[in-house]
Amino acid sequence: MNEQHILRAFDRDLEAIQAMVMKMGGMVEAAILDAAEALETRDEELAGKVRAGDKAIDALEEKINEEAARLIALRAPAASDLRTVLSVLKITASLERVGDYAKNMAKRSNVLGQMTAISGAGGSLRRMSKAVVQMISDALDAYNTRDAALAEDVRNRDREVDQMYNALFREFLTHMMEDPRNITACMHLHFIAKNVERMGDHATTVAEQVIYLVTGELPGEQRPKADSVTSIGVEDA
Repeated sequence: MNEQHILRAFDRDLEAIQAMVMKMGGMVEAAILDAAEALETRDEELAGKVRAGDKAIDALEEKINEEAARLIALRAPAASDLRTVLSVLKITASLERVGDYAKNMAKRSNVLGQMTAISGAGGSLRRMSKAVVQMISDALDAYNTRDAALAEDVRNRDREVDQMYNALFREFLTHMMEDPRNITACMHLHFIAKNVERMGDHATTVAEQVIYLVTGELPGEQRPKADSVTSIGVEDA
Protein backbone atom coordinates (compact mmCIF):
# COMPACT_ATOMS: atom_id res chain seq x y z
CA MET A 1 0.00 0.00 0.00
CA ASN A 2 1.61 3.29 -1.07
CA GLU A 3 1.84 6.36 1.13
CA GLN A 4 -0.69 8.36 -0.89
CA HIS A 5 -3.28 5.62 -0.49
CA ILE A 6 -2.65 5.50 3.26
CA LEU A 7 -3.15 9.27 3.53
CA ARG A 8 -6.40 9.10 1.59
CA ALA A 9 -7.64 6.28 3.80
CA PHE A 10 -6.74 8.25 6.94
CA ASP A 11 -8.53 11.36 5.67
CA ARG A 12 -11.61 9.32 4.80
CA ASP A 13 -11.73 7.65 8.20
CA LEU A 14 -11.15 10.96 10.00
CA GLU A 15 -13.93 12.65 8.06
CA ALA A 16 -16.31 9.87 9.11
CA ILE A 17 -15.34 10.34 12.76
CA GLN A 18 -15.71 14.11 12.56
CA ALA A 19 -19.16 13.68 11.01
CA MET A 20 -20.14 11.63 14.07
CA VAL A 21 -18.81 14.39 16.33
CA MET A 22 -21.02 16.94 14.60
CA LYS A 23 -24.00 14.59 14.89
CA MET A 24 -23.31 14.15 18.58
CA GLY A 25 -23.12 17.91 19.00
CA GLY A 26 -26.53 18.31 17.37
CA MET A 27 -28.01 15.68 19.69
CA VAL A 28 -26.57 17.43 22.74
CA GLU A 29 -27.84 20.85 21.62
CA ALA A 30 -31.34 19.42 21.11
CA ALA A 31 -31.22 17.77 24.55
CA ILE A 32 -30.37 21.08 26.24
CA LEU A 33 -33.15 22.99 24.48
CA ASP A 34 -35.71 20.25 25.13
CA ALA A 35 -34.73 20.01 28.80
CA ALA A 36 -35.03 23.78 29.22
CA GLU A 37 -38.42 23.79 27.50
CA ALA A 38 -39.62 20.88 29.64
CA LEU A 39 -38.56 22.80 32.75
CA GLU A 40 -40.34 26.00 31.76
CA THR A 41 -43.52 24.34 30.50
CA ARG A 42 -43.58 21.48 33.03
CA ASP A 43 -43.75 18.97 30.20
CA GLU A 44 -43.04 15.57 31.77
CA GLU A 45 -43.22 13.74 28.44
CA LEU A 46 -40.55 15.98 26.92
CA ALA A 47 -38.40 15.57 30.02
CA GLY A 48 -38.69 11.82 29.65
CA LYS A 49 -37.58 12.07 26.03
CA VAL A 50 -34.42 13.91 27.12
CA ARG A 51 -33.61 11.32 29.78
CA ALA A 52 -34.10 8.44 27.37
CA GLY A 53 -32.11 10.18 24.62
CA ASP A 54 -29.00 10.38 26.78
CA LYS A 55 -28.33 6.70 26.08
CA ALA A 56 -27.98 7.45 22.36
CA ILE A 57 -25.50 10.24 23.13
CA ASP A 58 -23.44 7.90 25.31
CA ALA A 59 -23.52 5.19 22.62
CA LEU A 60 -22.30 7.63 19.97
CA GLU A 61 -19.43 8.76 22.20
CA GLU A 62 -18.41 5.14 22.64
CA LYS A 63 -18.55 4.59 18.88
CA ILE A 64 -16.39 7.66 18.23
CA ASN A 65 -13.84 6.51 20.81
CA GLU A 66 -13.67 3.07 19.22
CA GLU A 67 -13.21 4.47 15.73
CA ALA A 68 -10.56 6.95 16.92
CA ALA A 69 -8.61 4.16 18.64
CA ARG A 70 -8.85 2.02 15.52
CA LEU A 71 -7.64 4.92 13.39
CA ILE A 72 -4.58 5.44 15.58
CA ALA A 73 -3.79 1.72 15.60
CA LEU A 74 -4.20 1.15 11.86
CA ARG A 75 -2.98 4.40 10.36
CA ALA A 76 -0.20 5.42 12.78
CA PRO A 77 -0.88 9.14 12.14
CA ALA A 78 1.87 11.73 12.09
CA ALA A 79 2.08 14.29 14.91
CA SER A 80 -0.32 16.86 13.41
CA ASP A 81 -2.87 14.21 12.46
CA LEU A 82 -2.56 12.57 15.85
CA ARG A 83 -3.31 15.94 17.44
CA THR A 84 -6.55 16.05 15.43
CA VAL A 85 -7.59 12.59 16.60
CA LEU A 86 -6.81 13.37 20.23
CA SER A 87 -8.82 16.59 20.01
CA VAL A 88 -11.79 14.51 18.87
CA LEU A 89 -11.58 12.42 22.03
CA LYS A 90 -11.49 15.49 24.28
CA ILE A 91 -14.34 17.19 22.42
CA THR A 92 -16.60 14.15 22.58
CA ALA A 93 -15.87 13.75 26.29
CA SER A 94 -17.04 17.33 26.85
CA LEU A 95 -20.15 16.79 24.74
CA GLU A 96 -21.02 13.61 26.65
CA ARG A 97 -20.75 15.50 29.94
CA VAL A 98 -23.03 18.24 28.65
CA GLY A 99 -25.53 15.55 27.68
CA ASP A 100 -25.43 14.29 31.27
CA TYR A 101 -26.19 17.78 32.54
CA ALA A 102 -29.16 18.05 30.17
CA LYS A 103 -30.45 14.71 31.46
CA ASN A 104 -30.10 15.95 35.05
CA MET A 105 -32.04 19.09 34.15
CA ALA A 106 -34.84 16.90 32.81
CA LYS A 107 -34.85 14.83 36.00
CA ARG A 108 -35.14 17.90 38.19
CA SER A 109 -37.90 19.41 36.02
CA ASN A 110 -40.21 16.52 36.94
CA VAL A 111 -39.58 17.12 40.65
CA LEU A 112 -40.15 20.86 40.23
CA GLY A 113 -43.37 20.18 38.38
CA GLN A 114 -44.88 19.03 41.68
CA MET A 115 -43.93 22.28 43.45
CA THR A 116 -45.15 25.85 43.33
CA ALA A 117 -43.48 27.60 40.41
CA ILE A 118 -40.83 30.23 41.11
CA SER A 119 -41.79 33.23 39.02
CA GLY A 120 -39.51 33.84 36.03
CA ALA A 121 -37.05 31.05 36.87
CA GLY A 122 -37.98 28.78 33.96
CA GLY A 123 -37.66 31.57 31.41
CA SER A 124 -34.32 32.73 32.81
CA LEU A 125 -32.89 29.22 32.74
CA ARG A 126 -34.15 28.73 29.21
CA ARG A 127 -32.37 31.92 28.07
CA MET A 128 -29.18 30.79 29.79
CA SER A 129 -29.50 27.38 28.13
CA LYS A 130 -29.94 28.98 24.70
CA ALA A 131 -26.76 31.00 25.24
CA VAL A 132 -24.87 27.79 26.03
CA VAL A 133 -26.32 26.01 22.99
CA GLN A 134 -25.10 28.85 20.79
CA MET A 135 -21.64 28.53 22.33
CA ILE A 136 -21.58 24.80 21.61
CA SER A 137 -22.85 25.30 18.07
CA ASP A 138 -20.24 27.97 17.34
CA ALA A 139 -17.46 25.93 18.95
CA LEU A 140 -18.30 22.96 16.72
CA ASP A 141 -18.51 25.23 13.66
CA ALA A 142 -15.09 26.56 14.60
CA TYR A 143 -13.83 22.99 14.85
CA ASN A 144 -15.30 22.06 11.48
CA THR A 145 -13.76 25.09 9.75
CA ARG A 146 -10.62 25.33 11.92
CA ASP A 147 -11.58 28.91 12.84
CA ALA A 148 -9.46 29.93 15.83
CA ALA A 149 -10.99 33.43 15.95
CA LEU A 150 -14.51 32.04 16.33
CA ALA A 151 -13.24 29.63 18.97
CA GLU A 152 -11.72 32.54 20.90
CA ASP A 153 -15.04 34.39 20.67
CA VAL A 154 -16.80 31.37 22.19
CA ARG A 155 -14.21 31.27 24.94
CA ASN A 156 -14.87 34.90 25.79
CA ARG A 157 -18.64 34.35 25.92
CA ASP A 158 -18.29 32.02 28.90
CA ARG A 159 -18.15 35.14 31.06
CA GLU A 160 -21.69 36.06 29.97
CA VAL A 161 -22.99 32.65 31.05
CA ASP A 162 -21.23 33.07 34.41
CA GLN A 163 -22.96 36.43 34.85
CA MET A 164 -26.34 34.86 34.11
CA TYR A 165 -25.66 32.19 36.70
CA ASN A 166 -24.62 34.75 39.32
CA ALA A 167 -27.79 36.76 38.71
CA LEU A 168 -29.94 33.65 39.06
CA PHE A 169 -28.14 32.63 42.24
CA ARG A 170 -28.97 35.99 43.84
CA GLU A 171 -32.54 35.76 42.58
CA PHE A 172 -33.01 32.34 44.18
CA LEU A 173 -31.56 33.60 47.47
CA THR A 174 -34.08 36.44 47.45
CA HIS A 175 -36.98 34.03 46.91
CA MET A 176 -35.77 31.82 49.76
CA MET A 177 -35.40 34.72 52.18
CA GLU A 178 -38.82 36.12 51.29
CA ASP A 179 -40.61 32.81 51.82
CA PRO A 180 -39.01 29.71 53.37
CA ARG A 181 -41.52 27.55 51.46
CA ASN A 182 -39.50 28.39 48.33
CA ILE A 183 -36.28 26.87 49.68
CA THR A 184 -36.65 23.37 48.25
CA ALA A 185 -37.68 24.54 44.79
CA CYS A 186 -34.91 27.13 44.70
CA MET A 187 -32.32 24.54 45.69
CA HIS A 188 -33.38 22.39 42.73
CA LEU A 189 -33.32 25.42 40.43
CA HIS A 190 -29.89 26.41 41.67
CA PHE A 191 -28.64 22.89 40.94
CA ILE A 192 -29.93 23.25 37.37
CA ALA A 193 -28.42 26.72 36.94
CA LYS A 194 -25.04 25.46 38.13
CA ASN A 195 -25.25 22.57 35.67
CA VAL A 196 -25.98 24.97 32.81
CA GLU A 197 -23.02 27.10 33.90
CA ARG A 198 -20.86 23.99 33.74
CA MET A 199 -22.18 23.29 30.24
CA GLY A 200 -20.71 26.66 29.30
CA ASP A 201 -17.38 25.56 30.74
CA HIS A 202 -17.43 22.47 28.53
CA ALA A 203 -18.31 24.55 25.47
CA THR A 204 -15.26 26.64 26.32
CA THR A 205 -13.16 23.49 26.54
CA VAL A 206 -14.27 22.54 23.03
CA ALA A 207 -13.30 26.00 21.82
CA GLU A 208 -9.88 25.68 23.46
CA GLN A 209 -9.33 22.37 21.69
CA VAL A 210 -9.99 24.14 18.39
CA ILE A 211 -7.38 26.76 19.25
CA TYR A 212 -4.95 23.99 20.15
CA LEU A 213 -5.72 22.19 16.91
CA VAL A 214 -5.11 25.29 14.79
CA THR A 215 -2.15 26.80 16.63
CA GLY A 216 -0.57 23.79 18.31
CA GLU A 217 -0.91 25.45 21.71
CA LEU A 218 -3.65 25.74 24.30
CA PRO A 219 -4.52 29.31 25.33
CA GLY A 220 -1.99 30.33 27.94
CA GLU A 221 -3.99 32.91 29.84
CA GLN A 222 -6.73 31.89 32.23
CA ARG A 223 -10.14 31.85 30.59
CA PRO A 224 -12.26 34.95 31.32
CA LYS A 225 -14.68 34.31 34.19
CA ALA A 226 -17.22 36.51 35.91
CA ASP A 227 -16.81 37.00 39.63
CA SER A 228 -18.16 33.86 41.27
CA VAL A 229 -20.82 33.78 43.96
CA THR A 230 -20.81 31.29 46.80
CA SER A 231 -22.43 27.97 45.98
CA ILE A 232 -25.25 26.56 48.10
CA GLY A 233 -24.72 22.84 48.26
CA VAL A 234 -24.60 21.82 44.63
CA GLU A 235 -23.29 18.30 44.29
CA ASP A 236 -21.48 17.31 41.12
CA ALA A 237 -23.84 15.99 38.46
